[in-house]
Amino acid sequence: MDAPVIVVGAGPTGLMLAGELRLGGVEVILVDRLPRPSGESRGLGFTPRTMEILDQRGLLPRYGPIVTSSLGHFGGIPVDFGVLDGAHFSVKDVPQHRTEAVLGDWITELGAELRRGREVVGLAADDEGVTVELQGPDGPERLRAAYLVGCDGGRSTVRKLAGFDFPGSAATMEMYLADVADCEVRPRPIGESVAGGMAMSVPLGDGVHRIIVCERGNKPKHRDQPLEFAEVAAAWNRLTHQDISGATPVWISAFGNAARQVTEYRRGRVLLAGDAAHIHLPAGGQGMNTGIQDAVNLGWKLAAVARGSAPQTLLDSYHEERHPVGERLLMNTQAQGLLYLSGSEVQPLRDVLGELVGIEEVGRHLAGMISGLDIRYRVGPGSHPLLGGRMPHQELAVADGRTSTAALLHRARGVLLDLAGDTGLRGAAAGWADRVDLVTATPTDIPDDAPLADTAALLVRPDGHIAWAAGPDTAGEALPTALERWFGPASAAVAA
Repeated sequence: MDAPVIVVGAGPTGLMLAGELRLGGVEVILVDRLPRPSGESRGLGFTPRTMEILDQRGLLPRYGPIVTSSLGHFGGIPVDFGVLDGAHFSVKDVPQHRTEAVLGDWITELGAELRRGREVVGLAADDEGVTVELQGPDGPERLRAAYLVGCDGGRSTVRKLAGFDFPGSAATMEMYLADVADCEVRPRPIGESVAGGMAMSVPLGDGVHRIIVCERGNKPKHRDQPLEFAEVAAAWNRLTHQDISGATPVWISAFGNAARQVTEYRRGRVLLAGDAAHIHLPAGGQGMNTGIQDAVNLGWKLAAVARGSAPQTLLDSYHEERHPVGERLLMNTQAQGLLYLSGSEVQPLRDVLGELVGIEEVGRHLAGMISGLDIRYRVGPGSHPLLGGRMPHQELAVADGRTSTAALLHRARGVLLDLAGDTGLRGAAAGWADRVDLVTATPTDIPDDAPLADTAALLVRPDGHIAWAAGPDTAGEALPTALERWFGPASAAVAA
């Protein structure tokens, strides 16, 4: 084996996964077909859930000052994230190339190996591992690993070579995205109506504007040559009556409204994450964020299996937990597309939905859906209201000072949080001390109206989701059972 895990694709998903694997103590080789980062930025910013993830790994300070916003949208209809419980709002001013640079520095510090200029041309999987054929700068290469993860985008080579089924609907229209300089483009929000389609623009700073052009009736094209900026400028002119043909294109891209998802996120020793597993209409920046969240769900599990501390069955939970999230992603992006890509015939629907969002329950529901904060996994029996959900942000008083629930997850280990001074927890969890940290916090530090109020103890997975909880009236299953389910068998040597 050249490494326990090979990851294909050095976009945000692949980079995040490589970092998670290294935090889990597993060597990883990350390969990418590009000789250097493209500098392009299809994704802009983060949803609140991704902000939580970056905070949990201590990565937010690496971005420097960022501007947050409590405002989002659903198909152009404003949605307020402020109705949700959480420490973070969304961020809309961080380009994808900046995220790739931050994550690239992070994984380098963690010791991940990144090999650029390698294109996957073949793979063969067996019961023991996966062999990958690459075409590199010095000719053909062959690598072998116990596991292979395709994070190589919507046209994933890994997905095709491994034979994953990818059902869904084909694109019915072609749209354009461009970052342009040397021209003035007034801001156009996504919900602003124009005859013949949708035209959106937003300033990115340094004199650069992002424009998105969705012209109804523009059918998908099978191109022999790259998209030309003249085609983008002509479509923009038809919709907005503004001539931008003299602008300087920083980069341009065509995309469609296809919606597809693989039927399984894992086939034996080959797994998929991010756009390799699901493609959809860009709406609210959810694609890159969902890919990062896929990586954080998978990383700690794959690391545990690869280093031998957990059985392969733990990987089954990756598909079980993330496939429904992908299904919901396709559903909501298709619904949003109908709202902002259709013509005046759907204006009554927009008006009705705009009224409904004003109802607190509806606003909270849509905000939770597009932010990722409503994701809750089936982690086992129990009735505690926090079970399966994300760990709420809470400042904590501990023996050696103060910390937070986010800081406890910086090392991507499990956390058993004792909020009641239960001396029995240490004995019950002793066999997992090499994988799970026991932290005792002062209960009086938690306000009565906080999500953690009336909670005695929590078992938090490395991805920030609560796997076991105990409260005055919610005992649930035995702690050792939950520990073994998510962290593998107890270590006799550690327990002793």
